[in-house]
Amino acid sequence: MATRVIRVGIIGQGRSGYDIHARHLRTDRRYKIVAVVDPLADRRAQAEAELGAAAYADRRDLLKRDDLDLVVNATPSHLHVPYTLEALAAGHNVLCEKPLARRAAEVDELVAAAKRAGKLLAIFQQSRFAPYFQQVRRVIASGVLGRIVMIKIAFNGFGRRWDWQTLQEYNGGSLLNTGPHPLDQALQLFGPGMPKITSLMDRANTFGDAEDHVKLLMSGEGRPTIDLEISSCCAYPLYTYQVYGTCGGLTGGTTEMKWKYFNPAKAPKRQLIREPLPGRQYCSEQLPWVEKSWTVPKSQANSFAYMSREFYSHLYRTLTEGAPLVITPEHVRQQIAVIEECHRQNPLPRLA
Repeated sequence: MATRVIRVGIIGQGRSGYDIHARHLRTDRRYKIVAVVDPLADRRAQAEAELGAAAYADRRDLLKRDDLDLVVNATPSHLHVPYTLEALAAGHNVLCEKPLARRAAEVDELVAAAKRAGKLLAIFQQSRFAPYFQQVRRVIASGVLGRIVMIKIAFNGFGRRWDWQTLQEYNGGSLLNTGPHPLDQALQLFGPGMPKITSLMDRANTFGDAEDHVKLLMSGEGRPTIDLEISSCCAYPLYTYQVYGTCGGLTGGTTEMKWKYFNPAKAPKRQLIREPLPGRQYCSEQLPWVEKSWTVPKSQANSFAYMSREFYSHLYRTLTEGAPLVITPEHVRQQIAVIEECHRQNPLPRLA
């Protein structure tokens, strides 16, 4: 039986549309790029030459086509909502880049539009499939760390930025640009529902008016505390993940991790003592630690390629078999609601 080929149109041939989506799709035999849109003539010429795709300067010309199975919205962030609404209204399944929206109400509008059109709305949150995140989930799910008390996530580095993604008017800033990656992961670990939010945002090394330093705490009854940092002024990043549990913990980055834990049944028996300890001693014991480690497999070492491959493999099953989406609009709505609350708590002045 021949493999069904998904015919794709991509709106936008910038870093995301070309370097992520087109880069993967041109090598995936289950998909075929048949049309692209970009306002820059050189990018259109490149798409025609390299991809053999029709190239348009105006998105409306692409949306008029009736031979597309999927439209990828890889435009600048402030165009995600209006262009996705246009594509759905034109009768297309849509995969939209992150951030899906600026406000939770806009996500509701998009979901309603997809339902009216009877079309698929998917969001490109490929970091759900990051090898290091899958490893964190496996360790937590195993239960060896006990009850998870806190999870610290840091997407930090040092750098200056001066492009459109530093401007509020374009839905720029670290929280809407980088934030959807760690936030999607964090909220999977937190669970459903809106967490209590405490956030601080600052402008450090940016040339625009949006934040490039974020500290975000999420908490809720019966949930682990999530401590998330996204900063462009961290010259010495220490880790990507740290997990605190009642029986151990985990630490590591995107390529290596280690964790240790003990089995309470094999630990020394203890009970509360109210009297002074003999000899003024401090509570001290030797726990039977078990230590383990993980290194990213060679097949997953190119994380960008791996995440795109995994995302598009799941999306293919949704488009051809009706399999449920792994990353749903409801998941993303929770993320956008958190981002919206952070901005409410930290209103930054805009450039004149």
